[in-house]
Amino acid sequence: MKYKLIYTFRADRDIRRLEPGIKKRLEKILRKYEENPLKYAEKLTDSQLGTYRFRIGDYRVVFDLEKEKIIILRVGHRGEIYRR
Repeated sequence: MKYKLIYTFRADRDIRRLEPGIKKRLEKILRKYEENPLKYAEKLTDSQLGTYRFRIGDYRVVFDLEKEKIIILRVGHRGEIYRR
């Protein structure tokens, strides 16, 4: 089953602030993860930010799953994404 990627306003803003090379890499890998997101995801211990995360190099993609949708909540560098 293929999932559909949905970006929140905040995630879209996070992605727009990234360098072009990083944006391309994220897009390519997220398209790969659409097929089976739970295979590549890790569950977050603190669910206030989101339920799952993808690790893509030094960047993290925080997301939730709803039926056949991957809701991308936040995208950021590993050192900054979990700070409130």
